[in-house]
Amino acid sequence: MRPDTVTEADLSTDDVFHVLQTKRRRDVLRYLQDTSGPVRMRDLAEQVAAWEQQTSIEALSSNERQRVYISLYQSHLPKLDEEGIVTYDKDRGIVERAPLAAAFDPYIDEAIGSESEEVRDPWPERYAVAIVAGAVVLTVAGFGLVPLSGIAAGTIALSFVTAVTVAHALAR
Repeated sequence: MRPDTVTEADLSTDDVFHVLQTKRRRDVLRYLQDTSGPVRMRDLAEQVAAWEQQTSIEALSSNERQRVYISLYQSHLPKLDEEGIVTYDKDRGIVERAPLAAAFDPYIDEAIGSESEEVRDPWPERYAVAIVAGAVVLTVAGFGLVPLSGIAAGTIALSFVTAVTVAHALAR
């Protein structure tokens, strides 16, 4: 199949997954979703690098920029151009979204949504609360504010951490 004659209907699920198998290609398509014309490859590479490093473009190091630029230049953009998904003028350093890129939008939108809904692990906070509660019991007992022996206060403090540890083990 020639890329300039490929339509959305011609794309198999395997074709779509093959193109989207690398995060950098997905990030290229994500960046180009919001453009209406050609973009400079340098701008594209900087934004992809910033996303990868979870930082701003201004905070990127030269090495971080260069690593992404070279990868896009040598591999990912030629592949997307070959497949007819983008138009890539390597000599001028210009990239533009091709009509076929629209076929990938639902997958890109879904990937962006799943990345933004990062699952936070609640267990470190639970352990921290148990440790703080135990420290409070030990401190209060140590200052004689409650009538607890050192052994009783230690047992209570240890039971907080033990309870969280057992709950964590059972939750797995």
